[in-house]
Amino acid sequence: MAIPTFVDRVVLHLFAGNGGNGCASVRREKFRPLGGPDGGNGGRGGDLILVVDPNVTTLLDYHRSPHRRAQSGAPGQGDLRTGSIGGDIELAVPDGTVVSTPDGELLADLVGAGTRYVAAAGGRGGLGNAALSSSRRRAPGFALLGLDGETVDVVLELKTVADVGLVGFPSAGKSSLVAAMSAARPKIADYPFTTLVPNLGVVRAGEVVFTVADVPGLIPGASTGKGLGLDFLRHVERCAALVHVLDCATLEPGRDPISDLDTISAELAAYDAATGSDLAERPALVALNKLDVPEARELAAMVRPMLEERGYAVHEISAATHEGMPDLAYAMAALVRRARDDRGTPEDSRIVLRPPAVDDAGFSVVREPDVFRVLGGKPERWVRQTDFANDEAVGYLADRLARLGVEAALVAAGAEAGDGVAIGPGADAVVFDWEPTLQAGAEHLLGARGRDIRLDEGPERNKS
Repeated sequence: MAIPTFVDRVVLHLFAGNGGNGCASVRREKFRPLGGPDGGNGGRGGDLILVVDPNVTTLLDYHRSPHRRAQSGAPGQGDLRTGSIGGDIELAVPDGTVVSTPDGELLADLVGAGTRYVAAAGGRGGLGNAALSSSRRRAPGFALLGLDGETVDVVLELKTVADVGLVGFPSAGKSSLVAAMSAARPKIADYPFTTLVPNLGVVRAGEVVFTVADVPGLIPGASTGKGLGLDFLRHVERCAALVHVLDCATLEPGRDPISDLDTISAELAAYDAATGSDLAERPALVALNKLDVPEARELAAMVRPMLEERGYAVHEISAATHEGMPDLAYAMAALVRRARDDRGTPEDSRIVLRPPAVDDAGFSVVREPDVFRVLGGKPERWVRQTDFANDEAVGYLADRLARLGVEAALVAAGAEAGDGVAIGPGADAVVFDWEPTLQAGAEHLLGARGRDIRLDEGPERNKS
């Protein structure tokens, strides 16, 4: 018999598309071979976007194929032709997917159909020389390079979106309870670990409609990884209330409803201590199940006063005969309504957390033993866009850095001509010997940087 595969945690390796390079081109006209720059911009690289799809219930596809790559943008061309944009890729994820870094930093909490999150942004396309031209720079002989798309690893973790979580030992009747209260039809059998995936059911009690989920595989030691419990405890983190489903007809030695409740409560507390959650503090009801068995009815009557002394509202039920089910459903609805009123926001409304912006407006200069290191979004991006084989492009970079204030900051930090300067962190930095007010090497041929004196010549001169 094939065992269903349920995957609720995967690591995705995402490669966004690179931006296309800008084009350096000169328009050719009759009697005027140098008609001006007409190089187009490069196209933007494709994004990788996570999108909540109600029809997706597992992360199995990403477990089997964790590497995803978006299309890169095309380079610009002459005659002002912009390169094509790389196609975005939308990755469908289940409702309730949490996105984080491998280090545990929360990036997004995706709840609600259609919720979107750009997990890896495509690189921007480089500007062509037509876009770089101005009244002072009439003939740029260079274009900007496209930026690489983001390469990131993200962890997807599915946390079931449910209002009420059913917790208890295996075979306590949680799946049967979901089936009895809703239209859900989970697989049910009389042996431990029948349930290998969380089951969801929609319940209506009066005017309140809410969802119920069972949590399979809770046994002693579940919070430390024993059995299946650790894999599924996360699915009750969103629940507003819990229902302890206690088996009053178990034949296992050493077990009874009170000891089962103590064991499960201890596992919830241990999970809270390990994760910072508050499952043990959630509003909770107790359902004494299997009253259709005569001995179970007697045991339920015996333990009910003990549970009520602990402050629990106790309901005696039979998932098989539906005895006591309406009262339990209305009690669960009351807890859900109270939680929604306290929350004060719509049920499907969640704040999406976004990572810090890659490009900030400022920069800093850090003096290190061998170099002066420049760090900041704009300088680092500009360096990646520069073709260092083109002297004019290097000169344009120097102008931009000077206007930003980098040269003044280097002087203030004590830098002198000939000192080493690194732009960017670590091994990815571009290192050069600093020459204040660096000039492009082609200027003695073409005049001021970005100006070609041949463009100033009229048609009459070109005819001769």
